[in-house]
Amino acid sequence: MRLQIARRRGRRGLRLWNVGVVLALAFTAALVVAGFVFNTGWDLLGARELKKQPKIDSKTLFDLVKLSFGVVAGAGALVALVVAYRRQRVDEDGALRDATRLHTERFTAAVAQLGDDSAAVRLGGVHALAGLADDAPTRELRQTCVDVLCAYLRLPYTPQSDLLPNDTEAQHAYLSLRQVRHTIIRLIRDHLRHPADHQHSWAGLHLDFTGVVFDGGGFGGAVFSGGRVNFVGATFSGAMVNFVGATFSGARVDFFGATFSGARVDFFGATFSGGTVDFGEATFSGGTVNFGMATFSGGTVNFVGATFSGGTVNFGEATFSGGTVNFGMATFSGGTVNFVGATFSGGTVDFREATFSGGRVDFVGATFSGGTVDFGAATGTRPVNLPHPPSLPAGLTLAAHW
Repeated sequence: MRLQIARRRGRRGLRLWNVGVVLALAFTAALVVAGFVFNTGWDLLGARELKKQPKIDSKTLFDLVKLSFGVVAGAGALVALVVAYRRQRVDEDGALRDATRLHTERFTAAVAQLGDDSAAVRLGGVHALAGLADDAPTRELRQTCVDVLCAYLRLPYTPQSDLLPNDTEAQHAYLSLRQVRHTIIRLIRDHLRHPADHQHSWAGLHLDFTGVVFDGGGFGGAVFSGGRVNFVGATFSGAMVNFVGATFSGARVDFFGATFSGARVDFFGATFSGGTVDFGEATFSGGTVNFGMATFSGGTVNFVGATFSGGTVNFGEATFSGGTVNFGMATFSGGTVNFVGATFSGGTVDFREATFSGGRVDFVGATFSGGTVDFGAATGTRPVNLPHPPSLPAGLTLAAHW
């Protein structure tokens, strides 16, 4: 369906007037302009007094006529230019139709490969679709190829931890499928590393990982600068998923309702400088999520309503210098949330109405030199190693009962 829509859009893009109408209008305009030039010249030379008191000779009049017809000739050249432009547009439209038809044929073959029983054939289909996305004649067709790759990741998937250890056949099938899935993730990551103006960049495309189970792979060094990337309801439950050094500078990246239950998800050294990254209502119940040495300098990072009930979430030596990081109404009931050595020098970090009922939230060695860190209306036990009144740094607000 998306292919058909894209092809219809391509046809709608070529809207040209009938050539007969264009020529008639051009000739009419030429005659009008020629008449205007002639009359203007007549008036300027005082030719209206020709009978009473001649002021110009026949040669001058003849030159004036030649000038008028020169204007007509110029209009004719304009008509030729219009016709040539129209021919070029028609040729371009034909070339686009041919390219789209070839793309559709290759797309069909690649999707068939992706559905094959053999993992090797499926890997070939993955690479074929990625190549098709790079060669797509329109952005819509590129998005279609990427949609199929993301849809493959959303298919039902049983992680290794749920398999019987003695079921060799199931283990082999799992490893084959895992290889295909990780190849898709790697290809998407590689295309997000390209500069936005690179011909093979996928920046700004919609990436839908809704409900995907991640048991490895990653987006290290990727740049999320536009479009929307959905990890809504995704599960990070095994191995390591890597966002090390990733840059979030303009896209909306949505981890809303995601579950971090056993994997190591690593945002070490990541930069959050624009756009929105949303961990709202996410659950951190096991494993490690590492934001160590990350930089929060712009945009919005939301943990609103998130639950920290197990595992470790590390913001050690992270820098909060701008933008907003919002932990409002989050629940800290278990595990460890670590802000050791973090620097708060600008922007807003909001813990208002957060609940601290268990686990350990630690600010040892943290520096508060600017911006706002607000624990107003927070409930429960005071996080450890926060400064004590009355020597609170400017911008740091604690709950009244702390």
